[in-house]
Amino acid sequence: MNRTSAMTLLKEYNKEPFHIQHAITVSNVLAWFADDLGFSDEKDFWSLVGLLHDIDFEEHPESHCDVAPEWLKKAGYNERLIHAVVSHGYGHCKNSPKPEHLMEKVLYATDELTGLIGAAALMRPSKSVQDMELKSLKKKFKDKAFAAGCSREVISKGAEMLGWELDTLLQKTLDAMKASEEAIAREMAES
Repeated sequence: MNRTSAMTLLKEYNKEPFHIQHAITVSNVLAWFADDLGFSDEKDFWSLVGLLHDIDFEEHPESHCDVAPEWLKKAGYNERLIHAVVSHGYGHCKNSPKPEHLMEKVLYATDELTGLIGAAALMRPSKSVQDMELKSLKKKFKDKAFAAGCSREVISKGAEMLGWELDTLLQKTLDAMKASEEAIAREMAES
């Protein structure tokens, strides 16, 4: 289980640059949270889960999280990684288990939120998260018409699952994306 083989597997099933960028973003955000929450020794694992979390979405949006276990098992990934990957679909994918480990809860909470933050960044003159503040992110979060595909309910449930105030989740995820923005751009340019 390494990043190179995980990226190869991701690209076997995902061709759209948007989906690849989302996977890289979530991967980097989870790696940041691993350090932030005291799990630096598991940083690579958290990052792999983030990279592979939507592996089946592009080809199977209607049965997202149902096909992923088969693909990941065939590629040699263990049950722990598979459980983590499919748990992010809890409540909105048919067979997804409830997130149990802290990392699974962070993935659940940040998956949709990274999309919202990314969309908000594209609306800024800088096209970057670097100059984004919590106040403007909260405005975008409250505007249900903005990035309507990003479920505010899932984000709020994720904060609750983590035992955090919503503002804490928003700020930490924004901080993670700020810290990762260059690395994400570099990895996208290489892929």
